Amino acid sequence: MLLRIHPDNPGQRNISTVVECLKDGGVVIFPTDTIYAIGCDIYKNRAIDRVAQIKGIKTDKANFSFLCHDLSQLSDFTKPINNEVFKLMKRTLPGPYTYILNANNNVPRLFQSKKKTLGIRIPDNNIIQEIIRQLGNPITSSSIHDEDEIIEYTTDPELIYEKYQNLVDIVIDGGSGGNDPSTIIDCTGDEAVVVREGKGTL
Repeated sequence: MLLRIHPDNPGQRNISTVVECLKDGGVVIFPTDTIYAIGCDIYKNRAIDRVAQIKGIKTDKANFSFLCHDLSQLSDFTKPINNEVFKLMKRTLPGPYTYILNANNNVPRLFQSKKKTLGIRIPDNNIIQEIIRQLGNPITSSSIHDEDEIIEYTTDPELIYEKYQNLVDIVIDGGSGGNDPSTIIDCTGDEAVVVREGKGTL
């Protein structure tokens, strides 16, 4: 299903359709504040396996990020964060940043893996924010890549739908996506280190 949702004022009926799909173990492609991404409810193991399969990777090797509604959801999945990192996150989120944090014991269980770190995002996008808020827990996220040698990410939701319509349950059309990924900041050591320069500047 290709579902058009207004980026500024997401209609509640459409948001509910997506939330119900995720609760039923569905896989969805959605806009963020950077590029289009694919994901599912973090508590639906079969859906996580499906996303990994679509991406052509093994679930236990997947580096999916968690998209959260706000910072209050972090403590369920990460080890305690030091004050400097927390201040940095508070200052830059919601925004185009992925923070790599030390995962707590809940995360390996979700992925049946030995994962020790976790990417956390709080995207500045009304559609996905509202979906996560209504779902009540984070969703997994992985970028939609393009096979074009020049363009790294597919930005047109209709083209994304053409390619993925038989693989996922819903493709959300929230307008044209960006082509710059998030800036990745590794906060697992003593200091925060930028490991990929993306849309966000520090």
